[in-house]
Amino acid sequence: MLRLGLTGGIGAGKSTVSKILSGSGGVLIDADAIAREVVEPGTTGLEQLVAAFGKDILSPDGSLDRPALAAKAFGSDDARATLNSIVHPLVGARTVELLDGAPADAVVVQDIPLLVEGNSGALFHLVAVVFADAEERVERLVGQRKMPEHDARARIAAQASDDARRAAADIWIDNSGAPGDIDDVVRALWSERLVPFERNIRNGVVVRTAPTLVPADPTWPAQAERLIARLALVCGSAAARIDHIGSTAVPGLAAKDVIDIQITVGSLDVADSLAESLREKGFPRIEHITSDDPKPAYGIGGEADPAVWGKRIHGGADPGRPVNVHIRVDGWPGQQFALVFRDWLRADAEAAADYLVVKESAAAAAVGVTEYRDAIEAYINVKTPWFDGAYHRAWEWAEKTGWSA
Repeated sequence: MLRLGLTGGIGAGKSTVSKILSGSGGVLIDADAIAREVVEPGTTGLEQLVAAFGKDILSPDGSLDRPALAAKAFGSDDARATLNSIVHPLVGARTVELLDGAPADAVVVQDIPLLVEGNSGALFHLVAVVFADAEERVERLVGQRKMPEHDARARIAAQASDDARRAAADIWIDNSGAPGDIDDVVRALWSERLVPFERNIRNGVVVRTAPTLVPADPTWPAQAERLIARLALVCGSAAARIDHIGSTAVPGLAAKDVIDIQITVGSLDVADSLAESLREKGFPRIEHITSDDPKPAYGIGGEADPAVWGKRIHGGADPGRPVNVHIRVDGWPGQQFALVFRDWLRADAEAAADYLVVKESAAAAAVGVTEYRDAIEAYINVKTPWFDGAYHRAWEWAEKTGWSA
């Protein structure tokens, strides 16, 4: 099962996107629809709202007068918090029921207006944000929903900022244009990313890319933070720490467009115990494949012991975001070197420039090699000799600067 969290500001057009995705085969779970369901006449939810906000939030027929409730609930932060404390647990319980009833191979689209405000992005395999400029949203709310302008602006102001939504978004859908403009974009999202992602999770398939360098992407750290949040949810206390490592963690350094994450654990047995949960979250384990993870020929104090350089490695099932997840044991040479190497390159521009030259040569060596395994091997073979010296240089820097993990 793949869970997509769909969100966006009021009036941005989430319902348009959700209709296209559900029409394509997605299982839609609409938080707003559930929120209406749990406060229908005769429900505990409606009773709690009346107790909190008064009987004047009811219509003559005993149903909830939503504008009357909104006038009270959106008037202050305390009132909004009271509303959320009543409705959110009920919506959550009903959502769990619907998730449990969805097919195992479903792409579940969860339309959640306050996903960003609730800081719940890590619950999902992906978060998609539907965007429209605030003034465009006001026009839509006033013109299409006949909402008073002051009410529309108050609701927009009470929701997350565009910057907060961008930080949470794996997928950004700009719905600022005319009706129908995004239809093909959303259908392509369904067929080219969501469906293959779900299938890859189910089959334990990792997305692999050729070792081709691209210019540094300033969004790599934010992408890594979202991945780390999802991994942290899976690992819980089993992870001593989770770090963004590798070239994409070094600002300004060209790299393969693959995010490297390191999970630090207490033992390889712990790493093995996480394998199935990581697969379900979208990070299948990679078995019997050469990892793009060159290590020096020498370990701390002499020749490396292969055992203490051991690790487990997982990849990403998402066609839109290749990733390597390295699970290493706390204090072992590989775990320590991944961190010191990253920090050395961040601090030493000359070292980073040296490494870029090597990476460019390595990428050139892999050009035209069609088999993925062979291409990675060609890439690593060029890099490995440089790492023999870089290992010592990085640790000399660490000693001189007083670095600690």
